[in-house]
Amino acid sequence: MHDTPPAVPDFTEWPSFPFEGDLRVKHLDDPVPVEPPRRGEADRECTACNAPDEAYIWVGERWRVRAMDRPTGLPMVLILESRSHLDLGDLPNLLAAELGVMTVRLERAIRSLDGVARVHVNRWGDGSAHLHLWFLARPYGRLQLRGTFLSLWDSILPPIPEEQWRGNLAMVAAWLAEFGGRPLAEPPRIHWKAPSSLSAPEPTTGAEEPEEEGGSVIEAADEIPEADAAEGLSDPFAGPPASGPTADPEEGPAGDDTDEFDGEERSITLGRTPGSPGVGDGEGRTPRGYGG
Repeated sequence: MHDTPPAVPDFTEWPSFPFEGDLRVKHLDDPVPVEPPRRGEADRECTACNAPDEAYIWVGERWRVRAMDRPTGLPMVLILESRSHLDLGDLPNLLAAELGVMTVRLERAIRSLDGVARVHVNRWGDGSAHLHLWFLARPYGRLQLRGTFLSLWDSILPPIPEEQWRGNLAMVAAWLAEFGGRPLAEPPRIHWKAPSSLSAPEPTTGAEEPEEEGGSVIEAADEIPEADAAEGLSDPFAGPPASGPTADPEEGPAGDDTDEFDGEERSITLGRTPGSPGVGDGEGRTPRGYGG
């Protein structure tokens, strides 16, 4: 007797679902008796611990923020990591409290960018045992991108311009540095060169080289099964091995990472123009748009 395939769920009819046409549910594999170790577990190397500070856009005493290695379809995709090799449930109380402050601070920094309506915060952790939270910026006005499938749309949409991406990274790093830590992302430089003559430039010959396809949240090797990662997908946490001091997880909060809020968020204008949508600088204000 053949198993009846399960019906396609109702969410495939949602406007936010990125696919259409004939769909069928994939066969569910049998459960394994023992799950394989994640990166940073057992004898597997932790790529986050080995990554140098230079691989991040902002670094503090106990937290670091990094981006993908190239632009993706969303205005901003960032990852918040602890310096110490701890997972979410392993955090001592003081670091757990700092995680809340850092999450709010990074969300506000990303939401201050032009064209950002909402910031989705996600934690999966199936690929790496080192704590890392994903921050995904939803473009303002793109109502079809609301909700659960934003990470899928990041792989589908064309990458944003690299100059815009680098500028956004620098703005977020500068925002975070206002409260401590060290910004490492720099704004794009203007490459200006005086012309050697006033004559019209000669036309170039030959076909232009195709642009390299950008990475995405879904393509990040730390969040996909091991079998898929072995097929050549890039690891967003990969970097040259480097050793450095590891913060003591039992240390109390220091001014370098998490200065106490004094009841009023500092007002920092980074990339916004007066009257632009989605601004949420006040302590109790929330951006307009889809709620939930």
